[in-house]
Amino acid sequence: QVQLVESGGRLVQAGDSLRLSCAASVGTFSSYAMGWFRQAPGKERESVTAISWNGGTIYLADSVKGRFTISRDNAKNTVYLQMNSLKPEDTAVYYCASDSHSPLSTRTWSYEYWGQGTQVTVSS
Repeated sequence: QVQLVESGGRLVQAGDSLRLSCAASVGTFSSYAMGWFRQAPGKERESVTAISWNGGTIYLADSVKGRFTISRDNAKNTVYLQMNSLKPEDTAVYYCASDSHSPLSTRTWSYEYWGQGTQVTVSS
C-alpha cells in the first residue's frame, strides 16, 4: 500500500507561483513513475504532467507547457509541481498518483495509488 500526501494548494492571484509537494510513504518510490492530475468542477480528471522513475522522461500537457515544472527527489520520496504564471483556468483539485507498471503514462487508469488532492484556486 502506497500513501501519497499532497500539500501546498491555496488561493492565489493570477500570475502568482505555487509549488505543490507530494510525499510518498513507500520506500520503493524511486521505482515508480509519478503523475500530477487535476480536476475542475464539472470536468473530468486530466493529466497535467508526469515524470519517469529517474526523472529522465517528462510529460507536460500543452496547457501548462512553459509554466509548470515537475521534479522529484527520490531521497525524500517526494515529487513536486512548480506552477508559475498561474491562470484562473488552472483552478482545480490537484492530485498526485503513482504508477508501478508504466514508465510514463497520462492515463488515470494506469495509476494505482492516489493522494487525497489539494485545492488550487486562482483568482483573476
